Amino acid sequence: MSTVFDIDEIDKAIIRELQNDGRMPYAQIAPVVGLSQAATRQRVNRLIESGVVQIVAATNPMGLGVGFQAWIGLKVSGDARRVADGLALMSEAEYVVIVAGRFDVIAEIVCADSEAFIAVVNDRVRAIPGVVDIETLHYLRLVKQTYNWGTG
Repeated sequence: MSTVFDIDEIDKAIIRELQNDGRMPYAQIAPVVGLSQAATRQRVNRLIESGVVQIVAATNPMGLGVGFQAWIGLKVSGDARRVADGLALMSEAEYVVIVAGRFDVIAEIVCADSEAFIAVVNDRVRAIPGVVDIETLHYLRLVKQTYNWGTG
């Protein structure tokens, strides 16, 4: 079970600013959220240390020449956690979630091209014990992608 970290409206305002520009200096964030630069830095450090915020460079795989993105939905026999753990070990798996509903596990797979994708699915995903069925959903166009959870 994960620990929920309480954040207030100032924390949310800081997070919103960092979601717009993760490199924004504390001196620019501080007046927007009504704190001093030092207090803003302390808040950001607390949010990072607690695991609520992670500041990373978000890339567009298509812009980097990664030509194939797809979701795969897996039906599993047995423990879905084992299948999810096996997928999570693959560098091509960007996102792995245990779900309820039509599938037991879903994953986002990012590869150089369709041949690489076939190799991942056919040679590695199907080899994970417990995988019964796989459905693939190939991205045609990424229309919207945001990272603004929890600040609304």
